[in-house]
Amino acid sequence: MRATKTLRHGLIVALLALAFSCSKVPLTGRRQVSLLPESELISLSLGEYQGFLKQHPALQASDERTAMVKRCGLRIQNAATAYLKKHKLGKRVDGYKWEFNLVDDKTVNAWCMPGGKVVVYTGLLEVTQNENALAVVMGHEIAHAIARHGNERMSQQLMVQAGGVALQVAISNQSTLTKGIFEQAYGIGASIGLILPYSRLHETEADKLGLVFAAMAGYDPREAPRFWQRMASQGGSKAPVLLSTHPSNEQRIRDLNAFMPEAMKVYKPNS
Repeated sequence: MRATKTLRHGLIVALLALAFSCSKVPLTGRRQVSLLPESELISLSLGEYQGFLKQHPALQASDERTAMVKRCGLRIQNAATAYLKKHKLGKRVDGYKWEFNLVDDKTVNAWCMPGGKVVVYTGLLEVTQNENALAVVMGHEIAHAIARHGNERMSQQLMVQAGGVALQVAISNQSTLTKGIFEQAYGIGASIGLILPYSRLHETEADKLGLVFAAMAGYDPREAPRFWQRMASQGGSKAPVLLSTHPSNEQRIRDLNAFMPEAMKVYKPNS
């Protein structure tokens, strides 16, 4: 009897969490479940980010490549903020303290954590080859954070791993379970096998939203299909990290080309 009551209580907690944690993804309007307070994820992110930079010091601002990353990031930040304000979604970036850094690492990768902490690896610049392509990647990664895709996939993992009454504990006070799933979800500095991959739906949303951000920032969105073609050619026996967590294929390139007219509507080249 007690087990039945516990299970029933657990289900009620889970259902209430679902009922009061639904939000809509910018641009697509898709409803998503976000059980974790963004403020908690931002707090977790800051610790992970600072720890990462201690092990991988950012390159100096005097480096031309660093200057490009910071310039590109700031433009996309401003574009994303303007887009959100226009659509009355400005609260999506409450608590964000944007920071853009370049680290000296041959890995082909970049990421953005909740709170606007962005890191680009020098290995990625060998594939982007120009600032337009860099904007495509940074816009994409920033879109993942703003769309709260990490929160969504963490919430899904929590519902599977926590279950019942434990769900209420897991989503409060940065529990050990929450921290473990956070590290698994974002995988900063971890091996590829520990990172939870984004779903195709998340990827499509980040592609579209990121392309809008890049275009609004004055970067040519038509560089996106060309960049992902270059990424695909980097495959083989050992694909780049960015491909492992952000799968690229012909369908993705077709989707980008299909969405291009929408991105071009907001594209105003930088003078």
